[in-house]
Order: sequence, then C-alpha cells, then structure tokens
Amino acid sequence: MKVYVVGAGAVGRYFGEQLRGIGNDVVYAPRDPDAVVPVAADLAIVAVKAYDTAGAIVTLRRALGAESAATIVTPQNGVGNEEQLAAAFGADAIVACALTVPVEIDASGAVRAASGGGVAFAPVGSGRSHNWLLAAFGATGLPVRVCDDYRALKWSKLALNVIANAGCAILDALPEQLVRSAAFDLEIRALRETAAAMRAQGIAAVDLPRYPVRALLRVAALPLPLARALLGGRIARARGRKPPSLLLDLRAGKGRTEVDVLNGAVAAAARRAGSAAPVNAAYARLVAEIARNPERWADFRGRPDALAAEVAAAGT
Repeated sequence: MKVYVVGAGAVGRYFGEQLRGIGNDVVYAPRDPDAVVPVAADLAIVAVKAYDTAGAIVTLRRALGAESAATIVTPQNGVGNEEQLAAAFGADAIVACALTVPVEIDASGAVRAASGGGVAFAPVGSGRSHNWLLAAFGATGLPVRVCDDYRALKWSKLALNVIANAGCAILDALPEQLVRSAAFDLEIRALRETAAAMRAQGIAAVDLPRYPVRALLRVAALPLPLARALLGGRIARARGRKPPSLLLDLRAGKGRTEVDVLNGAVAAAARRAGSAAPVNAAYARLVAEIARNPERWADFRGRPDALAAEVAAAGT
C-alpha cells in the first residue's frame, strides 16, 4: 500500500512509521507546496494542525490529482476538518480518525509513544467500504475501534482535549498543578458545556480506546465537590507533568493555536443552539489573545483567581 502523509509532526510520523513497519511504502509531503509531486497513493493521512487544513488540501490536490481514489484519514484534533476535506474531495473519500496513544517528539527528534490507547475510525460518507483500512491499522498492533457517526467520534475526542488543556495554557501550568488549583472547577464546567453542546446537536458520546468518554461526562455532571474528587486524581495520574497541546503552542510562540476548533467550537455550538458556554468562550478568547500578544500572559500566569474572575465577568 502506498501511504502519503501530510504533516511530519509527532502524529504524522507515528502513523507513517507504524505503517512502514508492516511493509507499506510511506511518503511524507514536503513543507513547500511548490515541491509537491504526484503520488499514486492508496491512503493519505492528514496530520497537520487544524489551522493548516486548507494548506493540506492544496498539497493533496497537487499530489493525488483529480482522478485519485485514495482514502483520506484525518487524525486531527477538534471539529470541522472533515467537513473541509469532504468539500474538497467528497465525503466518501474521508474517514475521521481519533488517536488516543500519547505521542511526542523527544529532544533527539525521535517519536516517542506512551503505552495504552489506540485508534478509532468513522467514515464521513457512506459509499465506500473501509474494512481494508481497519485491517491495515490493526496489523500494526494498534487496538482499532469503529464508530458509525463521525461527529460522535470527533466530539468525543474533543471532550478529552477540552479537559486540562486551555486552562493549563492560560495559567502556564501543568495538569497536575491545575487539578490542585481553584481553576479546576472551571475545567469541570467546560466539560459540562461540551456535553450540553453535544446534546443540542443530537450527538451521543462514544468511548474511545483507553478513554471511557461517556463515564467522564457522567462524572462531570455530578455535584462539583464530588466531580472534583473523582476526576482530579485521575487527570493528574494520566497527564501529570505532560504539557498539553495548547500550552506547548503558546510556549513555542507560534502566534496561533487550535483553540478555535476545540473550546471555540463548543462556544459556537452553544450559540447556534441559543444558549451559552461561558467557560469555553472565555478560554477560546484568552488563548487567542495570549497567542497574539504574549504580554497578556502575565495577567494569568499562575493566577487561577484571575482566570476565574475573567470567566465570571465574561459570563455576566
């Protein structure tokens, strides 16, 4: 099988090397669109940040050509990527994906994967069988799960990405620090808002490999003291001292993040339903402000009280 990977970061390289390890021919797209050459790929993996999806579409059009029958897999965070790709290549070509194996690039440049987790897929269209795709990824040894509803898959992964992510980024704190602070109540409220946004859209949560998302949302709905007690220790053990993605982007000074397709997506869904998601809306706004103007970070770094006050003021 010929595999074309757009995005040679941790996720793209992890998938690429897993598939290469079982005998597939893997090609990574060049960063420069002008350097893209035609590739007769059977499978394309889009592993760029959500804000680079439009650029990935340009790359794929040049690489695959108009007559390609390649299946395009999207292990990206957030929601909205599948719709962009479906508009460009047709829904039947797109398969939504959620990776729950923690991966990172270490100081030597090698991809490191934690134990546990797996991969889940859901077709965006309905006109093409993807059993071969499941077999290919299953042959790598990864646990594979299939979902019928791609929106349920991506929103369930979003719920995992909401917890201890934007709050950590705003406070410049690690998850184990966040769960011990007064701001942890905001995280639980953000999860409740995410669950409400899913219900408003008729989207049911699904469990993902290693992560019982449905149980997570049920616990978040409990009274705050009980939810805090049940979730705090688990999040600290699972994520501990690993900086989440939004914090890494702020520390890298990239000037942009994926917060719009995470917390911002929750706030937007709430607005469409005629309600509000004040925690997620404030998180999305503050992360974007800090990305554009790092001096703003000083107002919140290590100050959960300031973050809580900002959310309260925005929600009034």
